[in-house]
Amino acid sequence: MDTLMHRIKELAAQAYPEVVAIRRDLHAHPELSFEENRTAAKVCEYLDKWGISYQKGVAKTGVVALLEGRNPNKKIIALRADMDALPIQETNEVDYKSVNEGIMHACGHDAHTASVLGTAYILSQLKDSFEGTVKFIFQPSEEKLPGGASVMIADGVLENPKPSAIYGQHVYPDLPAGKVGFRPGMYMASCDEIYVTVKGKGGHGALPHCNIDPVLISAQMLVALQQIVSRHADPRIPTVLSFGKVIANGATNIIPNEVYLEGTFRTLNEEWRHRAHQLMVELAEGLTKSMGGSVDFRIEKGYPFLTNDPALTSRAMAAAKAFLGNDNVIDLDVRMTAEDFSWYTQLLPACFYRLGTSSPDGQYKSSVHTPNFNIDENALQTGMGLMAWLAVDELGS
Repeated sequence: MDTLMHRIKELAAQAYPEVVAIRRDLHAHPELSFEENRTAAKVCEYLDKWGISYQKGVAKTGVVALLEGRNPNKKIIALRADMDALPIQETNEVDYKSVNEGIMHACGHDAHTASVLGTAYILSQLKDSFEGTVKFIFQPSEEKLPGGASVMIADGVLENPKPSAIYGQHVYPDLPAGKVGFRPGMYMASCDEIYVTVKGKGGHGALPHCNIDPVLISAQMLVALQQIVSRHADPRIPTVLSFGKVIANGATNIIPNEVYLEGTFRTLNEEWRHRAHQLMVELAEGLTKSMGGSVDFRIEKGYPFLTNDPALTSRAMAAAKAFLGNDNVIDLDVRMTAEDFSWYTQLLPACFYRLGTSSPDGQYKSSVHTPNFNIDENALQTGMGLMAWLAVDELGS
């Protein structure tokens, strides 16, 4: 295996210039969820170049490729990359700045796609050196509910052939390039979207007794809803309820008829998640009725929580330490952000890990989902090489 590891590192270094070029091309031409037509065509172009068979049009714009080693039915694993961008105007002044107005790869999906393509190249050069089959999943729409992962699963991505495990990696500006992070067990939260319309009776602000004030009702409701988290949630279960949009649209002396709110609910327990939904609706309806108003309280259920299979993740951490060195593999904390890779983790053993993308000198530390997010591209060599090594290590276990 030492010889194979060395060969993977050589191939990653060899592929690095082309993978950087792929990433920059994708970065310059970002596409929103389920609109990744050019991106998918580029993926297919490189798979054709390297002689890797694939199926396109899965979940609208997804691509699924298969690479068989020796004894292809012995074991099958999957490697996933997401392809969509975000509705953000890029402010980076780089040669590969987005040419699509108001659209940007601000979450690193260009790096994910380029890195997994690099992994596909490496493994295509080594298919006589490992047993089993690798399934590459180039997935659309990670950023938009219900998540492209759920649509790909419905389209049969986890069948014919059925993988025994799946891996995904995600950029992480909190770590420098060359380092990666893992967490066995529960890692990321479920994510639900909340849309609320509080209805009252508007009128003159100087005559509150003639009105039913939806602004006051909304204020009371926002405070009361937080008590569901503080007084109903088991304190051992991470739970977040946040509202980021409140629109009253009245004036200094005008009480509006309605107030509109949007928020998010996140947790790491499916039973509590379901119960919390019931409690929020019951509280909102009861409180608004007691104050003379009414409410339309809609919860759009999103991604489930993400859990990393302990045994698979432990093997991956050991393999990463062998490939990168102990000091370059860190333990991660629980995060209340969400990822639609969680759909896969609910159905088969999975490992979702983080790829460091900042520079040792402090560059590229801007958070994801910001207009100046960018990466130290040295991370691409780590990303494709490590994923190739994780694949052959797991196929040989």
